[in-house]
Amino acid sequence: MYTMIIRKVIYMMYPYMILSDETEVVHSNVIEKNGEKEVEVHFERPTEEGFDVARCTLPSYKWIKREGFSDSEMQVFEMFLHSNAHLLYKYAENGGIKIV
Repeated sequence: MYTMIIRKVIYMMYPYMILSDETEVVHSNVIEKNGEKEVEVHFERPTEEGFDVARCTLPSYKWIKREGFSDSEMQVFEMFLHSNAHLLYKYAENGGIKIV
């Protein structure tokens, strides 16, 4: 008999922005993986059936999930991430945007 211990990792997710088409952008806290600091960014848009979803990991800009968004929308998200990565890291390290 083998005993497996599964380590469950829970990430905090912080709101970042809501786009004009109701796509909500949220990001994780900073995640340490293999000595590198990563941030996951999620894009979600409500639909009649549920949600369109896209998830990307920074700094690799690797898309880890995509459902419902078109190629042109994904290109816009890619540009958005390149323009906002420095802020996403800043807010991820500080527990999200502080709104007073």
